[in-house]
Order: sequence, then structure tokens, then C-alpha cells
Amino acid sequence: MDPVVVLTLVAAIVVVFLVASTVRIVPQARRYNIERFGRYRRTLQPGLNLIVPVADRINTKLDVREQVYSSDPRPVITEDNLVVNIDTVLYYQITDPRAAAYEVADYLQAIDQLTVTTLRNVIGSMDLEETLTSREEINSRLRAVLDDATGKWGIRVNRVEIKAIDPPATIKEAMEKQMRAERDKRAAILHAEGERQAKILTAEGTKQKDILEAQGRQQAMILQADGEAKAVELVFQAVHRNNADPKVLAYKYLETLPHLAKSDNNTFWVIPGELTEAVRTVTRAFGDQQPTEPEEEAPTGTPDEGRTPELDAAGPLSLDAAAAADEAGKQAAAAVNDAKAEAAEAAKSPQPQHRSKP
Repeated sequence: MDPVVVLTLVAAIVVVFLVASTVRIVPQARRYNIERFGRYRRTLQPGLNLIVPVADRINTKLDVREQVYSSDPRPVITEDNLVVNIDTVLYYQITDPRAAAYEVADYLQAIDQLTVTTLRNVIGSMDLEETLTSREEINSRLRAVLDDATGKWGIRVNRVEIKAIDPPATIKEAMEKQMRAERDKRAAILHAEGERQAKILTAEGTKQKDILEAQGRQQAMILQADGEAKAVELVFQAVHRNNADPKVLAYKYLETLPHLAKSDNNTFWVIPGELTEAVRTVTRAFGDQQPTEPEEEAPTGTPDEGRTPELDAAGPLSLDAAAAADEAGKQAAAAVNDAKAEAAEAAKSPQPQHRSKP
């Protein structure tokens, strides 16, 4: 083979190698640190970049996007001497590729150790109850410490979150019992409040019912009394308008007496003193129509003193008086019916009053 051709091929290969070594293409969101003879030279930006072959070399390739780092659970002692396991989540971003590569050997390990140390300092000043309820405060204090320490490393801590806080199993059981007792307490209070409201509403309803029933009975009694009063007034006006004589009134009086003894609660009943006078009135009313024999006067001082002859069933005069009383009862009933009819007509269409002539 011709040596010229060989030299030409070798020269071409060397040129291609040099060109390939000179050109560097950096992807988006990436940064390359360039060293020249072992010393930091510059940081390549995304796009096409040219370097000096053999003299320059790429030391580190860094991703400047925001990244997430989750640490393993670490034991932390609280102020009340309880050991809890806490794991955190860290959101960070590289802002200075040179500092991230040359200011710290392993920035992830440094951030992890700094997070654990800061977390133990913060949790050590809180008890368990405060630790479980103060996550926002713990996150803020962690972020402030980490952001201040990692700033010189070219890293910005955007956010720190506590992913989990795991107390011991005995503490978990005690907390569950406490929460169960609190729920039972709230349920008992709500149940008692419900029963109290139900009793109050029931009492108010019973009160309103009693008031309405009492008012209804009052109105019914008033209406009944008004009706009876108007009925008595109409009967009284009808009796006076028909000029009923004492004979009819005496008979109605005797007719009413048997009704006094019809009640089941009455064990005895008293005959009024006017009974004798009423019997005498009825007897005299019908005694004029039948011939009567002269009455024998009872001897003074005998046991029959004060006895009414008309009530003696053995004499003929008493039989005539009974027949007369029956006839008078029929006539009195007819007169009362006529009086009631006139009273009803008078109630419907009142008659005009007539003035008496002087």
C-alpha cells in the first residue's frame, strides 16, 4: 500500500478525532464543569460548545432542575423523653454548578446529615403532642436552617416536609384509647343534648295541648251556658206572655221532683217543704170540679196531725184528686208545648211591642 495514502488516512482520522473532541453538545437543564489541566475553567451552558482538545475535559455533569430527596426514618427524642421515628422529604435545586461540584464533596449526604441534626434540635424542644400538631413550624425552621447552610454550596432548598411521625406502639395504643374516650364523651354529650331538647319540645307541646284543650272547654261551657240562658229566657218570656197560673207551675214542680232521685250517686233525697203546698194547690184546682164530701177533722193531739188528706189513698177524695192530677198534667204538658212553640217563633221573628192606652 502506498505510504502516502496511509499518511493521508491517519491524518484524516486525527482531524476527525480532534473535531469530535472539540465539539460538546449540552442538553437543556444540564450544566457541565470544564477543567483545563486539572483546574476549573468554566461551565458549559445548554447547546453547542467548543473546548480545547486534550487540554480541556468535563469534570462533572449536573442537573439544575428541582429535585426530590427522601430520607430514611431517623429516631428523634422529644422533650418528654419519647423516641419517635421521623422521615422527611427535601425539595432542592442547584443554582451554582461550580460550588455544588467544588464546595462540598457529596451535597446529598451533607444535606441529609444537616437535616437530621436540625430536626433533633427542633424536636428536642417539643413534647409529643406539640410535635404532632406543629408540623408547619417544624418545616419552617428546617427550611430556614438548610437554606442558610446550603447557600454556599450552590444549592437552594425550596421546601422541607415531614412525611411521617411514628411514635412507639405503646404510645399509639394510648393515643387510640384517648381518642376513643373523647369520641365516646362527645357522643354521650350529643345524646344527652338530644334527649334534653326532645323533653323540652315534648313538654312545650303538652303545655300547648293543655292550654288549647282548656280554652276549648272554656269556650264550650260559655256557649252552653249562653244557650241555656237564652232557652230559659225564652221560656220565661213565653210563660209570662201566656200568663200561666200557679196551678200549672205547681204541677210542673211536682213533675220535676222524681228526676231528683234518678242519679246513681244519690243514696237519699230530701222532699222540699213546698211539696205539701204544691199538692194542695193541685188538689184545690181539681177539687172544685168534683163534688167533695166534708172532711173530718182529725182530733187534736192524734198521731195523724199535720197529715194531708189529699194524699190518703184510702178515701174517695184522693182517687178523684189523682184523676184530676192526671188530667191537669196533660193540660199542663200541652200548655208548656204551646209556650215553647210560641217562644221559638218569638225568637225567630220578635213581635212588636204594643203600648198600653192611657
